[in-house]
Amino acid sequence: MDPVLSSVRLTVREAVHTLSSSEDGGCIFSTLEFLKRYLGETENPALPAEQEEFARLHFSALLRCLVSKLSPDWLGLLPDGQLEELWASFFLEGPADQAFLVLMEALEDTPGPSFRLMKMARLLARFLKAGRMAAVMEGQCRQQAELAFPLLQEALLVRVVGLPDRLANCLQHENLAEFFPQRYYPLLGEEAVRVLQAVVDSLRGGLDCSVSFVSQVVGKACVYGRQKEILGVLVPRLTALTRGSCLWQRVCWRLVECVPDRAMEAVLTGLVETAPGPHTLSRLLGNLVLKSKKARFVMTQKLLFLQYRHSTPALQSLLGYLAVDSQRRPLLVQALKELMETWGSSSAIRHAPLDQQRYVSRAVLICLAHLADAELQDSRDELLASLMAGVKCRLDSSLPAVRRLGMIVAEVASARIHPEGPPLKFQYEEDELSCELLALAAPQPAADSPSEAGSPVTPDAAETPDKQTEEGGVLQVRPQGSDSELDSDDEFVPYDMSGDQELKSGKAPMYVRDCVEALTTSEDWERWEAALRALEGLVFRNPAATREVSVELAQVLLLLEEKTSVAGFEGLRQRALVAVTATAPAPVAEYLTSQFYAVNYSLRQRMDILDVLALAAQELSRPGRLGSTSPCGSPGPTCPPSCARAPTWRAVVDERIRRKTRRFSQGPPRKGLAGSPNEFNAVAGYFFFPLIQGFDRPLVTFDLLGDDQLVLGRLAHTLGALMYLAVNTTVAVSMGKALLEFVWALRFHGDAYVRRGLLSAVSSVLLSVPAERLLEDLPDELLEARAWLADVAEKDPDDDCRMLAVKALLLLEKLRDKLLPLTPP
Repeated sequence: MDPVLSSVRLTVREAVHTLSSSEDGGCIFSTLEFLKRYLGETENPALPAEQEEFARLHFSALLRCLVSKLSPDWLGLLPDGQLEELWASFFLEGPADQAFLVLMEALEDTPGPSFRLMKMARLLARFLKAGRMAAVMEGQCRQQAELAFPLLQEALLVRVVGLPDRLANCLQHENLAEFFPQRYYPLLGEEAVRVLQAVVDSLRGGLDCSVSFVSQVVGKACVYGRQKEILGVLVPRLTALTRGSCLWQRVCWRLVECVPDRAMEAVLTGLVETAPGPHTLSRLLGNLVLKSKKARFVMTQKLLFLQYRHSTPALQSLLGYLAVDSQRRPLLVQALKELMETWGSSSAIRHAPLDQQRYVSRAVLICLAHLADAELQDSRDELLASLMAGVKCRLDSSLPAVRRLGMIVAEVASARIHPEGPPLKFQYEEDELSCELLALAAPQPAADSPSEAGSPVTPDAAETPDKQTEEGGVLQVRPQGSDSELDSDDEFVPYDMSGDQELKSGKAPMYVRDCVEALTTSEDWERWEAALRALEGLVFRNPAATREVSVELAQVLLLLEEKTSVAGFEGLRQRALVAVTATAPAPVAEYLTSQFYAVNYSLRQRMDILDVLALAAQELSRPGRLGSTSPCGSPGPTCPPSCARAPTWRAVVDERIRRKTRRFSQGPPRKGLAGSPNEFNAVAGYFFFPLIQGFDRPLVTFDLLGDDQLVLGRLAHTLGALMYLAVNTTVAVSMGKALLEFVWALRFHGDAYVRRGLLSAVSSVLLSVPAERLLEDLPDELLEARAWLADVAEKDPDDDCRMLAVKALLLLEKLRDKLLPLTPP
């Protein structure tokens, strides 16, 4: 045995025995001071071989002995905290990895709360503030591969990354702020930067180092869901350090390459979200997607197709990273092909959430903005086929947002993929999403941040020098009107004609039959327009005359076409139809419901029928309708002359009472609504049952269960509205049962708009049918509906469908709570 090694072992054994058994503070202090020479911190340090032997074999045992002796009495053997400071110096100055492991083991094994537990927790906080965590990671980076200890590295990794959770379990309510995740993981990021700086310095000095342990720390922290905290510190520092330094770029590439495969997705996701732009991402990752299959799958598949929560800047960074380097651009072309295939898939359009469809559309437009025409040439036919298929499916969708998405992408993509062909042009309402998508189609600036790109020049500012002259450094603006070519008449102020009205020579009809005649046979377009505008008022003023020609008038209005540019034609026609239906509900509703399933009607006319029926039912069920419309009808018998004098004396009496009455509080006069019967009660069956009976009978030009799913969705919404308006009517139970059967037949429909209508219909049944009748007459339907609603609330891809299902489930729960006290024990 080497005498040097044996002497170190004997010295440490004697020191441990003294520390364990002695109660003399001076003896303990001198023993610890002597042992510090093995740490190289004294004026007379031990030999390097002795220091190495002490650190490798005996340091952990000494620390465990010091932890075991920690108590108030032991620290009080010397005054002024001398012994405590000397005791803490071994943890703060010795080998950092062993000190950290001993502290963590002692904290986890010590029951709390106790004096020893809190002393070690505060010592660990000092350990972190002193930058010792960087020494822990740096020690593992400097080890050679043959000298590394995998078990030690795994133990360190688990405790370094999981320190907040472990300390929270140990300290619970006594936890220190330094161990909170919001403070610890940014500190860990700063320490990782210090370790990487030490690695770069070592490489410049010709020494080999490894960043594998730092990669594992970063990867495990990201897997724990702490990408924002650790990468929020790490990425900005690395962004600045890699700018202009090839060595730092190589270290960063190696840092990400050494991340384990199980953590690669979490790290890359965090980097894409945190990096300020594609060029920064390229400096941090290099050609990682070409070297690692896992990274390629994450960057070109998972972040594009399986996830859609990332922001638009993150998507621009991801696709811009693929476009920055020529070796990575083929991956961008392949990604565009797969994105267009997904965008054009009818199954994806039916089953993918709307947010995911927007995400894929953004990715398609960003790819097209980065690729040149020559790169699209080889894949033009394939891309064009996917584009046309996607446009057809999206224009057939019942959701306006999906249709608008198809129009915008089709316009931009067709101009890039097939520039020599006729451009596609659609009419759609511009909103925030459309402006964003059109902006994504424009080429992106080369810089990552606005500060690097510089402020753009507006068109007005660019044209200003052409309109102004510069003399002596001052811009001289030419005054208006100085041009000699201007006509002198332009100086006159125009007369304000905004309040003028166009004079109409046609006279409005006074009778309903005259309106029918004018709308069907008149060639005088002013008379035709006047009849259309006067029709609604005439219908309400002459209900008896309207009932005589109600069906004929409804037929005329249903088939009426706009012959002139009448402002608000659709609204005038619809309001007139609603007025006719509300005046003669039974015959008109019977006619309209029969025409809904007739052959020679367009989809627009069928949807107009549904809208009119719903609005007329709403008008009929409006409280106080009879009282409000009676003055418009025929006048009643004349009032005797004495009734004109009655209000005068009544006002005098009321005024005297008001003056002589003392009131503590006086609010506005309250007038209750006069009670009136629900007119929709008697005719609800005419509106509802003919509509629901023929939905499964396809016609030559009309198939609700086929391509006409937009009308089917509107039908489901209309039936739900009619069910809701039939509350407290005698036919509500029969309507509810029929509507639930309708819902059950279509519950698995692929169109989201149809499913929304079905879910709204279920809620209408629960709101309109009395709870007792639901339980007595529809128990099986309720059980089936509950299971279906729970499945929709959990698995449906459409957000609105899930929300409507949850609301219906809440109504079912309220219904159960309402009926539970009524059930016998």
